[in-house]
Amino acid sequence: MIDLKLLQNDFEQTSKKLMRKGVDSVLLENLKNNNDALKIAKANFETLQAAQNSMSKEFGQLMREKKDVTELKQKVDENKSKINEALEMQRVAQEALESLAMAVPNIPDDDVPEGKDEHDNVEIKKVLTPKEFSFTPKEHWELAEKNGWIDFERGVKLATSRFSVSFGMGAKLERALINFMLSFNSTRGFEEVSVPALVNRAALEGTGQLPKFEDDLYKVEGQELFLIPTAEVPLTNLYQDEILSVQELPKKMTAYTSCFRKEAGAAGRDTRGMIRQHQFHKVELVAITTPQESDFMFETMVTCASDLLSALELPHRLVTLCTGDLGFGAAKTVDIEVWLPGQNTYREISSISNTREFQARRAKIRFKDEKKNSFVHTLNGSSLAVGRTLVAIMENFQNEDGSITIPKVLEPYLH
Repeated sequence: MIDLKLLQNDFEQTSKKLMRKGVDSVLLENLKNNNDALKIAKANFETLQAAQNSMSKEFGQLMREKKDVTELKQKVDENKSKINEALEMQRVAQEALESLAMAVPNIPDDDVPEGKDEHDNVEIKKVLTPKEFSFTPKEHWELAEKNGWIDFERGVKLATSRFSVSFGMGAKLERALINFMLSFNSTRGFEEVSVPALVNRAALEGTGQLPKFEDDLYKVEGQELFLIPTAEVPLTNLYQDEILSVQELPKKMTAYTSCFRKEAGAAGRDTRGMIRQHQFHKVELVAITTPQESDFMFETMVTCASDLLSALELPHRLVTLCTGDLGFGAAKTVDIEVWLPGQNTYREISSISNTREFQARRAKIRFKDEKKNSFVHTLNGSSLAVGRTLVAIMENFQNEDGSITIPKVLEPYLH
């Protein structure tokens, strides 16, 4: 959640920053009206409280002078009743503003490039040179079926579209990739954590998936539990409503989970293959740190994910997302896109985001530095989406006869 004090202290400037992220005028107008209502309620309460303090002093003076206080006592009692009413109005106005603010995205960093969509993202650099093939490279679904690694039809038989089943070397490679990623991340100081695949509503509100993206989530009927869309949710919320000591920071965590998304907003996109599935495996990176170390941690996580792809000998590029493509909770994001020769393009395989104190404010995660309690900064990123990494291996390591060479770095993990 954004800092409501920013709205109260400088609504116009804060609105301009939110408009960079596409917040519409209706929501901003509602924010302004609710913010004004809260200001009025607070001013009314403060006026009544000041009057009460003044009358209390006068009451004490009259009592000391043994004068009649009947009329003043009546005024004091009437004012007390008005104070209680004003306090209730202030509470209602505060809750209304906070409820509305839950639907407001994070403010983008000032250096995030302007843009409407993914076409306006800015490339930072390319890493490794794509291989030149002496034949026309095939796309991953053709290679997967030819080698018997992935069966898409049986995934539909067991569930519905956008599910698949891995067999033999395909299943082994998924397991190998998960173990390799976790081991790699541990060498970079990220502690491995095993978390539940189901979380409650408070956890999803804390990281920003709720209330805005409920249609994308799988909910357990009859319970306020949801299948996780990413391990970012349980990892970040491990410290929900806690005050950490500065000595405990940073907390660097990595976890493998299955992830579940309805992909409600992706109808018709990537219907073939493994690029966009309802269930997929992912290894996640999450960091909780101080504001002072936030930018350094962001670069650390981007480097970790990029180096992992380099270790797998997969060409990729780093891209800074523009304001129009930035996620709901992100203040800044760098996407890592892997080269897919079968599609002759780069596709997203990791997304590293700094949410600043946006998630921490919603989840009430703070740290104590000397005598002051402050909100931590939270960061998250894929390291990597396992299915998309398998896709990249199939397409980049394919041979003319349709067979696929296994990257050497994964060989120890296949036993």
